[in-house]
Amino acid sequence: MSGHSKFANIKHKKEKNDAKKGKIFTIIGREIVIAVKEGGPDPANNSKLRDVIAKAKSNNMPNDTIERGIKKAAGDANADNYEYITYEGYGPNGIAIIVETLTDNKNRTAADVRSAFTKGQGSIGTPGCVSFMFDKKGQIIVDKEECEIDGDDLMMIALDAGAEDFSDEEDCYEIITDPGDFSAIREALEKEGVPMADADVTMIPQTYVELTDEAALKSLQKTLDLLDDNDDVQYVYTNLDE
Repeated sequence: MSGHSKFANIKHKKEKNDAKKGKIFTIIGREIVIAVKEGGPDPANNSKLRDVIAKAKSNNMPNDTIERGIKKAAGDANADNYEYITYEGYGPNGIAIIVETLTDNKNRTAADVRSAFTKGQGSIGTPGCVSFMFDKKGQIIVDKEECEIDGDDLMMIALDAGAEDFSDEEDCYEIITDPGDFSAIREALEKEGVPMADADVTMIPQTYVELTDEAALKSLQKTLDLLDDNDDVQYVYTNLDE
């Protein structure tokens, strides 16, 4: 995706998230609950929890909030039972949209997601209708200004750790991994002192679609804003060329 600034996009998301710190903390808090329930409260024996803690720290979540979340999830067998549900559909002009949710009330979430699509002139589709246009990958973004390691050296560290791909972008380095290798590679980079602006398993579009019609863009933004405001929605992916 040469010519695109992935880091600018990440920063744009971060800025939006900074304005909604409560929402990001809610998302990470629920991920802590899931990680603890699946693998236990000890990060040393739970790579998924280690990943979530790293994400929490990169979003400036206070340590005591993280620890409180882990203790609560470990000690409360009646803690909310969240489950992951993914919705797929289309925005204006056939833009592909994937919505990942973590909910304790499927009916509420389904109604809210459907409403967000409808209000933005889009439609919910069947499972699998657009996900085939995306690749599930681990993605690590390193801000060049924060990184003191030479690009070639960083590439060797990443590839030696098992990364699938490394690209040198305008203002960042992007490291792509197989989802199953993501945790090990993130930790290998962490041990080498590599600063990560963003690190997560994500859905990367195989091709991007340009949307120039102002009305269509406005409608799509309405859907994305409604989804962004919903606490049950964890992540939203589109193939829009930003």
